[in-house]
Amino acid sequence: MTAAYYSEHLETMSAGEVDDLQSRLLQRHLPALVARSPFYARKLAEAGCDARSIRRPRDLRNLPFTDKAELRESQLAAPPLGEYAGVPMRDVVRVHASSGTTGRPSYVGVTAADADAWADIAARVYWCEGMRPDDVVLHAFGLGFFVGGLPLAEAVQRIGATFIPLGTGATDRLLSSAADLGGTILSCTPSYARYLAEHMRDELGRDPRTLGVRRVLVGAEPGGAIPAVRDRIADDFGAEVRESVGNADVFPMYAATCDALDGNHLLAPERLIAEIVDPESGDVLEWEDGAEGELVATHLDRECVSLVRFRTRDRVVVRTTPCPCGRTAPRITCVGRTDDLLIVNGVNVWPSAISDVVSSVPRTTGAIEIVVPGPLPKVDPPVCVRVEHAAEPGDLETLCATLEGRIRDKLVVRAKVELLPPGTLPRSQAKTRLVRVLEPAEAGQ
Repeated sequence: MTAAYYSEHLETMSAGEVDDLQSRLLQRHLPALVARSPFYARKLAEAGCDARSIRRPRDLRNLPFTDKAELRESQLAAPPLGEYAGVPMRDVVRVHASSGTTGRPSYVGVTAADADAWADIAARVYWCEGMRPDDVVLHAFGLGFFVGGLPLAEAVQRIGATFIPLGTGATDRLLSSAADLGGTILSCTPSYARYLAEHMRDELGRDPRTLGVRRVLVGAEPGGAIPAVRDRIADDFGAEVRESVGNADVFPMYAATCDALDGNHLLAPERLIAEIVDPESGDVLEWEDGAEGELVATHLDRECVSLVRFRTRDRVVVRTTPCPCGRTAPRITCVGRTDDLLIVNGVNVWPSAISDVVSSVPRTTGAIEIVVPGPLPKVDPPVCVRVEHAAEPGDLETLCATLEGRIRDKLVVRAKVELLPPGTLPRSQAKTRLVRVLEPAEAGQ
């Protein structure tokens, strides 16, 4: 392990080397998956596709997508892990779950080999973000079913850093642990980082910088890549802020920002093929600088719940210019979920963009809630944005006008801003949704 990289060869491979490596792995993995997964055997047969004809990553465009709804239906039809699981339950050493809008969790099985791969990739991500063996990590993510718990603990231990398993709902314990054990890294959601800073300032009368961390590593929701949000967290704690990207169905983490802060490097070339597609047509887009589309993932060695062309619903922007850190993989910045997109008079507006604009205004806490009266994506103007003002906001009418003007100027949409006292909007130590779709009764339907 060098000072700069966790896996130097894998992180600095040329595009041609990555293509050759992924081609060899794909030719081995895909036929084996179809042989053991009734779900994919049926799916490819119905599409008239032969797994043996898929020789290189570019050939994947001939295969059908897999979406989350299919996975949920498969688990309901063939519990507990669905026909796509690919291994019997006796080979599963751990089960995680992802939350969903249906109210029923989606379960993710992990074999011993999968768990080892997860820890390896997550350690690579943490190293890219700046974690080192002498760090003490204050881990404020959930430790239960959530994939941001045990798998990340294993990654921290693999690096050799000290892991403090705080979990969620433990702010007082976090503060005492930081003081007693000398915490140097805070790992949490962007929402929790902002909540913690407010809690220390407003409830305890403490400067958040007294926490003493040198880095705040955020993930699980948009925020770490939103410049105004990232800068505010960095200023609050006097620390560097880095972001990672991942999810339960793909890997807990598989991309991260380095110190150049120019997108998240894809860090698992030997385990994951990433595609960018047009969200509407499904057409594959080239990995070109500035390209924007939905991220699609195909596993290359996953044993349990291996996925082929899985639509993550993450809308990303691509960066391909050389990075000063020397890592060679394309970089992605998640700008939102395709299912959270607002279309206002034909203009595409991402909730994260509204959050960025609001967070850039000093007299707000940065907390927002976008309230829409009906199903997304179409929203009639003005867009209702609830914004918390700061403890000393000055003239509220002026602040409201400033916010509405900034949103109009930056995003080319009309907004109606409703100002709320600080602390009004819920704070979460897990994921926080920026959009609330009103129920028919709330919307007066």
